[in-house]
Amino acid sequence: MEKTYNPYENMLHVLESAAKMLGLEEEEYVVLKYPERELRVAIPVKMDDGSLKIFEGYRVQHSCIRGPSKGGIRFHQDANMDEVKALAAWMSFKCAVADIPYGGGKGGIKVDPRTLSKGELERLTRRFTARILPIIGPEQDIPAPDVNTNAEIMGWMMDTYSMFQGYAVPEIVTGKPVEIGGSLGRGEATGRGVMIVANELLKNHNKKVEGTRVAVIGMGNVGGVAARLMHNAGYKIVAVGDISGGYIDENGIDMNELSEFLSKKNLVKDYKGNGRFCTTDDVIACDCDILIPAALENQINIRNADTVKASYIIEGANGPTTVEADGILEKKGIIVVPDILANSGGVTVSYFEWVQNRQGIAWTEEEVNTALEKKMVKAFNDVLGFAEGKNTSMRMGAYMCAISRIVTAHKIRGFFP
Repeated sequence: MEKTYNPYENMLHVLESAAKMLGLEEEEYVVLKYPERELRVAIPVKMDDGSLKIFEGYRVQHSCIRGPSKGGIRFHQDANMDEVKALAAWMSFKCAVADIPYGGGKGGIKVDPRTLSKGELERLTRRFTARILPIIGPEQDIPAPDVNTNAEIMGWMMDTYSMFQGYAVPEIVTGKPVEIGGSLGRGEATGRGVMIVANELLKNHNKKVEGTRVAVIGMGNVGGVAARLMHNAGYKIVAVGDISGGYIDENGIDMNELSEFLSKKNLVKDYKGNGRFCTTDDVIACDCDILIPAALENQINIRNADTVKASYIIEGANGPTTVEADGILEKKGIIVVPDILANSGGVTVSYFEWVQNRQGIAWTEEEVNTALEKKMVKAFNDVLGFAEGKNTSMRMGAYMCAISRIVTAHKIRGFFP
């Protein structure tokens, strides 16, 4: 019987393995096994029909050793504290890999936002912001978009926080609309980062971009953007999948056309193309060179890992591969570029947005994208150096890179009191 997936236990397992590879004693990294702060809140919302409904929300700050906590807010019916704790920890490691001065945080509300009207969604967002107000701030903890949240929701959060302060505080959140201090390039940043990592991976293995076959699970702000950018750069997108199922076309999918179709709130199953419809498991198992899981956690697991035919996996989502699946993939010789490296483009440009807000300036999109590529390429090579130095996987290399930076910072700062 397959073990119930617990993302926090998954994170702890990899943390322990990487720390041992670094030769660390447990007292040197034990603080990373526990979040610094966990907040669970009850959120009362007046519904459109006049009834009162209570939603459960979370905000976790995993580490502030290298700077203020940073991490998204997700609205999902399956959100829970273990998931948010794991996501917060992954954010700590992601920020350290990207070498930006943040710690890790994450938040969520247990809700299916598709069941709410726009007014209900706004009232939920604003009440949640008020509930977590005591622990967030531009120098303390900076939220951002995540699953089922977007720039508009960040705008509501920014406005709510600002009303309590009595003046506009754009740097309280990132990923907000450009008109109120958002950064150009932020919307595409995570997907663009995935493409940058793919480019570096192929370069490292002496392979060309043109004609490289790619399959993507998740057609949102990460997978959908990555697929479109990669298509325009010369990659051949042969399979895609979303909540409705999968679609395969060995001759290649026109991602500009599909992206336009999906932007109108359509699903993959509704697309009329020359390919064939299938399940998301068929997409995972399809004949391709690069597989990009870019939806939720636990996409590649003990049940389907052995079916993967791709040579490379680039994790667009957070925690899409279980520990058990990792072992299977490694035996098959499949190279996995881990989430804490592959999808760090989003938090990197969030950092750029925060810096712009703090300084009262605005960068051009070209400046943002150039700085992002420089950061991502350096992070890729840093991780590769750790992996090759210990003759291990890129996941272990990324975790060793992150842990070493956080542990070093902790040693320098010492303990209080």
